[in-house]
Amino acid sequence: MRTLQVDLGERSYPIHIGERLIDRCDLFEEKIRGRQVAIVTNETVAPLYLERLRQALSGYAVTSIILPDGENHKNWQTLQMIFDALLEARHDRNTMIIALGGGVIGDMAGYAAASYQRGVDFIQVPTTLLSQVDSSVGGKTGINHPLGKNMIGAFYQPRAVIIDTSTLATLPSRELSAGLAEVIKYGLICDEEFIGWLELNVDRLRALDPVALTEAIHRSCAAKARVVNADERESGVRAILNLGHTFGHAIETHMGYGVWLHGEAVAAGTVMALEMSSRLGWIQQAERDRAIRLLQRAALPVAPPAEMQPGDFLQHMAVDKKVLDGKLRLVLLRGMGEAVVTGDFPRDVLEATLNANYGAMTEQMGA
Repeated sequence: MRTLQVDLGERSYPIHIGERLIDRCDLFEEKIRGRQVAIVTNETVAPLYLERLRQALSGYAVTSIILPDGENHKNWQTLQMIFDALLEARHDRNTMIIALGGGVIGDMAGYAAASYQRGVDFIQVPTTLLSQVDSSVGGKTGINHPLGKNMIGAFYQPRAVIIDTSTLATLPSRELSAGLAEVIKYGLICDEEFIGWLELNVDRLRALDPVALTEAIHRSCAAKARVVNADERESGVRAILNLGHTFGHAIETHMGYGVWLHGEAVAAGTVMALEMSSRLGWIQQAERDRAIRLLQRAALPVAPPAEMQPGDFLQHMAVDKKVLDGKLRLVLLRGMGEAVVTGDFPRDVLEATLNANYGAMTEQMGA
């Protein structure tokens, strides 16, 4: 087992990474204050891992809350199911909520923990690569609104993140690729050396090589922890973690939540951010193409939906969380491994980026 620390004073917590950690009762016991535990999971994950976790927590009064699966269920109605179950089982302020699942479960269970009785403890047990390297770390919780993704929520840190890498054995290949989009992001924003490592190891990651997966998860979590340590509530540098997300969230909202996986939309959005950075002269076309080829090798889409028009993007991007005083800000690259958050760009460069023929560009590059 490898352990990292997110250093946030009294809100600090460990990230444990290793195989079969779901069965490690001691990792949970050291964080549980009372005798009540509520495991929040979904219909897909529950048959695979719920009973194992219940067995590990056999000394506690456990309530299982099984939600419908999918990004389209990340809403008020599903959140209410968590509150209903907690109240019906009379969970008190010493209860521990455990999020067992991917990013949707982690976001909703965390938001429920932030809200129930004005705040109870929770632990993240992410079971997808995307949630293991990104959404489970940093304390972002929330739900979607029909007009915008993740627009309702709270910053609320977990007591621990317990990453059981063996859960990736049951992950569909499409979901694995979606997680790789976030892994690649860390190299692009703050660790150029990691890009080279990924180029050498992306095939091992797709083949679920345990050594390569552990290394990629550890390096990704370490990168995110460094950024969160410096800016917990995204008032500055933390926004660089959203490379590709402003374009990507527009895709998710326009196409309907769950039609494109989050990581797929982020991959296409990252290509758009790379293209805009290239048009601004901040990165070379060869650097843009290098990153696109890595995304292609991870079996990710590298072009936005053909049916989306520039106006569609602008409409959805106008309600992005990085908009301040009516001014759109984007995460772009000043160089490989060097991300910036800026609203200082010519409007015509954004319009040219939105009008670019990504299908033709990436087809010419080949797989």
